[in-house]
Amino acid sequence: MNSSSEIDLDEATAGMTLAQDLLDDGGAVLVPRNATLTDSLLGALRRRGVQRCVVVMEAAVDDAELRRERERRLRRLEQLFRHVGTTPGGALLLARLRAFRGGDEVAP
Repeated sequence: MNSSSEIDLDEATAGMTLAQDLLDDGGAVLVPRNATLTDSLLGALRRRGVQRCVVVMEAAVDDAELRRERERRLRRLEQLFRHVGTTPGGALLLARLRAFRGGDEVAP
């Protein structure tokens, strides 16, 4: 799950996503929530005197959790295709879906 963090504008980098609307002193929206920061936008905000912003902090990816999810998806495919995997078309479809769900390349 992603979280948010308030950071100094000097710590912000292009590509970060705003977690909240960025407001001016009067409460008007300068940059809306979910906007992606760019170098030119960061420069414009600095010129306006903006000092801080709230950005989305990406959650760390757990390799073990990714493997478990991949295995769960592959088991589900086996369950769904348990009756059609013996036919030529069913076997081909199952093989392609396994490769797709597993993130493997599939030959045409």
